[in-house]
Amino acid sequence: MKKNQPNISEDDLSLWQETTKEVQLLSSKTEEIERPAPILPPIRNSIDCTAVYHGNKLNDLAIGQIADLDKNTATKFKRGEFKIERRLDLHGYTEDEAWEAVTNFVKNAYIDNLRCILIVTGKGRPHPEDEEIMPHRGILKEKVPQWLNSRELRPLILSISYSQIKDGGEGALYVLLRRKR
Repeated sequence: MKKNQPNISEDDLSLWQETTKEVQLLSSKTEEIERPAPILPPIRNSIDCTAVYHGNKLNDLAIGQIADLDKNTATKFKRGEFKIERRLDLHGYTEDEAWEAVTNFVKNAYIDNLRCILIVTGKGRPHPEDEEIMPHRGILKEKVPQWLNSRELRPLILSISYSQIKDGGEGALYVLLRRKR
């Protein structure tokens, strides 16, 4: 036995073999695992966007834009110092499923009076035919910021920013929500 390997009893080994007897190796790296369809939580109640924001017309949010935040809040937000209160991982979602998931996720987070949420879009898969022009083509990475600027969601959001490396880097977005007043 190796130096740091734990002692495994015969009972544990037989239990492990029984548990893994039907596990099969994938034939290649490109073979995808069949995933169940995502279960999206319904929006519990509707939000009246005019009741959320009473100010002038809202400008579109750009990733990293902090115009509507005070300096201290903006610094904390960009550094990833806000506690992430809820996460949504969009890996495996189609574009339509992702739109519905993002909409429900942001609205439910606002209803629950959350402040900072994380949306993981992924960075996109490399495409050999586009390698010189566009090395990674992440549909959701491109679409989610557009969706966050929609008429339904924009009044609920103060700022969006790429996350810190520990939370996904450019494959994830911090979303700072307005407080319910």
